[in-house]
Formats: sequence, C-alpha cells, structure tokens
Amino acid sequence: MSTTGPYASKLRTVQSVYERKGQLLQPTVYESEQDSENCQKCPDDEWPNEEKDKCIPRIVEFLSYKKDTIATVFSLVSLISFILTIYITRIFVLFWDTPIVKANNRNLSFILLISLKLSLLFVYLFIGRPVDITCMLRQISFGITFTVALSSVLAKTIMVYIAFKATRPGSYWKKWLGVTLPNSVVLTCSSVQVLTGALWMSVSPPFQEYDRDSYPGMTIIQCNEGSVFAFYFMLGYMGFLAAVSFGLAFMVRTLPDIFNEAKYITFSMLVFCSVWVCAIPAYLSSKGKNTVTVEIFAILASGIGILSCIFFPKCYNILLRPEINNKRQLLEKRY
Repeated sequence: MSTTGPYASKLRTVQSVYERKGQLLQPTVYESEQDSENCQKCPDDEWPNEEKDKCIPRIVEFLSYKKDTIATVFSLVSLISFILTIYITRIFVLFWDTPIVKANNRNLSFILLISLKLSLLFVYLFIGRPVDITCMLRQISFGITFTVALSSVLAKTIMVYIAFKATRPGSYWKKWLGVTLPNSVVLTCSSVQVLTGALWMSVSPPFQEYDRDSYPGMTIIQCNEGSVFAFYFMLGYMGFLAAVSFGLAFMVRTLPDIFNEAKYITFSMLVFCSVWVCAIPAYLSSKGKNTVTVEIFAILASGIGILSCIFFPKCYNILLRPEINNKRQLLEKRY
C-alpha cells in the first residue's frame, strides 16, 4: 500500500506499509546490509528509511503555533472577541440603570458575558502540544462555561415570557418575577453539567494519546476523550438547552415590547445549533489536528454568534439611539 493523501509530501522518505493476510505488520530495518537474515524493529517513535538500513524519526503532528497558521488565526480571533466582550461589559456597567439594560434582567446579561469571556479564552487550551492536564481542562472548561451561557439564555427567555404574562391584571405570573427564578434556572441547569464533568473526570478522564496507526511514518499527539458517553452527553445536554431556548424564544419573539430580546435570542440559538449540527459530522470524520481545528471553530463561531445576536443590537441602541433608551419610550411603545 503506497503512501497517498495530504501527507504524501511529508512522507517521501517513509517506506510503504507491509500487508499480509489483511493485517498490517510493523516494518523492519536491517542491521547491516540489505537482504540480511538478521533484522530488528524500529522503536515506536521511529520509522525505517527508503533503503531500509536505518531508522528515522517519525513526523510528530499536533496543532502548533509554529507550523499551523490557522492556530495563530484562532488565537487572534479569540483575543479580539475577548476584548470586544470586555468592551460590551463596560457599556452595560456604564448604562446599568437604563431601561434597555434593565429590561431583560441585567444580572443574567452579566453572567452571560462572563461565561462567553471564559469560553473564548479557553480556546487556548486546544492549541499546542496536548498533555494530560490540558486534555482534561479543555473539555470540562468548554462544557461548563457554555452550559452556564446557555442556561443564562434560557433563563432570560423564560423571564421575557413571564414578564409579558404578568402585565395582565391579577396575573398568577407576577409572583415569579424577580431574581429568584432566573438564578434557580441557571444554577440548576449548570449543576447538571458540573456533576457530569465531575463524574467524567473521576471515572474516565481524557488523556494524552499517541496515534501511530492512522498514517505511516507519523505520530499524531491527540487527546483521547476517555469516556465517549460523557463527551457526547455533554454536547447533547448543551444542544438540549439551546433547543429549548430556541423554541421558547421563537414563541414569544413577537410580544409587544420595544425591548423584547426574544427575537435576538431566537437568532442566537439558531446560529448555535446550526454551527454544532455542521461541526459534529466534521469532527467525527477528521483526525489529528483537524479534529481540534473543527472544535475550536465551532466554539468560536457559536460564542461569537451568541455575543453578536444578543448584545450588538442592545449596544447599537444604547450608543447610537439614546433617545429610545428612556422610561417614557418604554411606556409609550410597550403595547
């Protein structure tokens, strides 16, 4: 079987893999001269040259700043998005008591911004040579921070619905207004993911793995997820929260409120679900650093999607349309 595919140029000095009776055999290297009866196997981190008279080091592959331009691009996008999130947080702090900021629970907005900041920063855990500690931290940090963000979005959507129902005289929903319900939603939904992550890390945590079988003459340093069930449960749970938020926000997107953000939540959850629905098949069909690239892209795209869909319209109104950011406009256009 000859060496073909995207790594052919790197493996010109690597001999072909021997195949016998459907099984791949470890190539051997001759000790002294060709056709010698005595031969020895190359070490695991080496591979025989074309002449088969000595061992040469295998090519080592992982997503690296030195070799991969895409790693630098991801780093810059993550840094710029993080700075932008800080700037949006500053705007919300400066206009903390204005109607736009107060309309849809400013505490939830603050929690959402913090979780998005962390999720954007945790991208750096995916870049560079993986070791056991980074393999564990990258998945658990990504899962928890995004779950907190999605829980905050779900709580905001629930509060939009309750706020509209509570405007009716004698409404039963008035007792649910306040900070208790949204805080409970965030805490409960996030606790499920935290508990899952704790069990995952204690029973079968991710670890560093050397893949020497996928490509001849190459060692792929990657993270083995440990428990595959825990990994996909984490993704599935986040997908469930996003789907519930999308469905509820879609139902209340047309409520008569000038500061109703349900339509922005609808778009943000649509972006989130679309990104991950496309990313998961690409993740499953890729190997090595391509797998990490797909996951980083999905994290950045979904995080930036939530940030832009929910907060950009608010910042636009706060900074460029200050005339609508007052209580009088809120009362006049509420119905």
